[in-house]
This record gives sequence, C-alpha cells and structure tokens, in this order.
Amino acid sequence: MPYIDPDREAWAVFKALPRDAPIQMLNLIKLKPKADYPEGHPDHGKNLTGLDAYRAYGRTTAHIFGRLGGKQVWVGRPQVMVTGPGSEAWDLAFIAEYPTSEAFMAMVRDPEYRELVKHRTAGVADSRLLRLAPMAPGKGFGE
Repeated sequence: MPYIDPDREAWAVFKALPRDAPIQMLNLIKLKPKADYPEGHPDHGKNLTGLDAYRAYGRTTAHIFGRLGGKQVWVGRPQVMVTGPGSEAWDLAFIAEYPTSEAFMAMVRDPEYRELVKHRTAGVADSRLLRLAPMAPGKGFGE
C-alpha cells in the first residue's frame, strides 16, 4: 500500500510529542514514472515525470521552508536495500531539519504550501516520513 500523506493517528502522535525542540524528518521518496496532475492544474497534460513534479514541489516551497527555519541537512540517492525488502526501493532520501515541530506544522498548514504541495502529490508514488529527535553522535553505533 502506498503512503503519500500522514494518517490521522500518526499525526496525533506527532502533535503530542514535544513541540519546542529541533526535529529532523527522514524522507524516503519513490517517484511516479509520469506525474499525475489533476485536471485544471496548470501542469496537467504536460507529460512531466514524477521527478519533474517533485523538483517543482521543492523549488516552489523552498521560500516557505526557509522562512520557517527549515534546512536540508543530508541528501542521498539510494542504491540498494542491503537489509530489508528489496521491494522498498527509493528514488530519493533526505533529512530535513526544523527548529521545532511547530515550524513543521506551520509549514503544512500554510495556505500557499497547501496549494504547492499538489506538485508532490502529482509526483510521488510512495513515501516514508519519520520524525527524529536529533542526538549528538557517540563513538559507536547506538551511542
């Protein structure tokens, strides 16, 4: 089953966690071969790829992300699932950092963002979004 947006239960848990500390969001993205814009959208029928649509999402929402203090702290291109189901192949992986979870929530509630997120919906076939509490790395794994 593909996942594009958070479900109500996960969103309730997210909102119940502390709101005043920095958070990081691990994003795993699988793109559609062809973007699927709804009729009436300016990009409907333009034969764009899922990557084109996702890049439009990033480009058009960057000012909102930045205004709220967000920044991308890590990005990578997944190559092979070494541990886990090979069927979960991802096209993009990145970690976005926000000064607080309140900043993330303000972004997703922003009326302009809500319009621009249609690019993401048009381009994403499946995704995972995992909220992380930043920690200072230790010398060994898990420290």
